[in-house]
Amino acid sequence: MTDHTTGTARLLPWTGAGGKPCYLIGDGKGYVSKVADRIESVQLGMAAELLGHVAELLSDRRATSDQLRYAVARMAESLRDVHRIAESRGARLSAGSGPADEAAPA
Repeated sequence: MTDHTTGTARLLPWTGAGGKPCYLIGDGKGYVSKVADRIESVQLGMAAELLGHVAELLSDRRATSDQLRYAVARMAESLRDVHRIAESRGARLSAGSGPADEAAPA
């Protein structure tokens, strides 16, 4: 999906009504792009923290099935976020908009 006058469509790190994807058309320098960059950074940081927590939980032989089920549910949410970020960044890289990707440190 591309707008030939203003830039490429960016898959945003949140969904709209009914879980539908949200896109932004632009050059990657505007306010909404900066908000999306910050949200992606937070989501990636939370994913890293979750990995550490899950590693600890898995090493604890006393972890209950409810604790593990909860951790797996959070991991599924996090993986969904990280997948959306990867899809968005991959699309922008293939469209040749590298500088916008550098704005959101991982």
